[in-house]
Amino acid sequence: MTSTTHTMKLLSTRRLTLAYDGATIIIDLDLAIPAGKITTLVGPNGCGKSTVLRGLARLLKPRAGTVYLDGADIFKLSTKAVAKRLGILPQGPVAPEGLTVRDLVAMGRYPYQNWLQQWSREDELLVEQALVTTGMTHLSDRVLDTLSGGQRQRAWIAMALAQDTEILLLDEPTTFLDLAHQVEVLDLLYELNQNKGRTIVMVLHDLNQACRYTDCLVAVRQGQVYSQGTPIQVITEAMVREVFGLECHIIQDPVAGTPMCVPLGRKVRTSMTS
Repeated sequence: MTSTTHTMKLLSTRRLTLAYDGATIIIDLDLAIPAGKITTLVGPNGCGKSTVLRGLARLLKPRAGTVYLDGADIFKLSTKAVAKRLGILPQGPVAPEGLTVRDLVAMGRYPYQNWLQQWSREDELLVEQALVTTGMTHLSDRVLDTLSGGQRQRAWIAMALAQDTEILLLDEPTTFLDLAHQVEVLDLLYELNQNKGRTIVMVLHDLNQACRYTDCLVAVRQGQVYSQGTPIQVITEAMVREVFGLECHIIQDPVAGTPMCVPLGRKVRTSMTS
């Protein structure tokens, strides 16, 4: 089991326990998210990755333990204070029917609105910047339902950008997208991290994509952190075997130089032994 220590922690947990309807999913989780980096949670279906993300986003109240945002208990902060620091893109988000891209992106500015401060020039500028950054300006007047999967995902990311938070949490942002659109979305997130300094935490299923785009990997098994560190530290044949129940070979990605997981399926194993 491997671990790394990060000195700058915007978001962290201490002995965090999370449950749904009495069923405990996450047990005594200690996790530190490094500032200004991309952190990716990986693990098999049902291991608790999305639950961790919901706990970090204050969408699921802990049964025990604490989530800290800049050292403060996140549940003791106001909803608006959290919304100004942390944005979340849940899995499969749903928008009201007939909503345009611009309307959706403008929703990211709602945490800054109140009866004293209505829509401002700054709000307008941040919406425009979010559309430009995500390459969605030319589609801003299109109804969301008429867009491709990759375009819709970019629109939701633009909304999160308009919220202007330094932390972005994304639950499986590439789900249901074809390979080209997966790479498009991951490239965008990487650029946001590199050029805007955003701290990004996401859940991904594809280990090889996670290795390419991630500074810190967190492997989750049965509600607990199995290992945490750089892709080279975390992606090992032993980890894949113990966390995913899968035999594999780990080789070097010929393009990125990061670890690449090559699964040994039944057909491959049979061929090797025959």
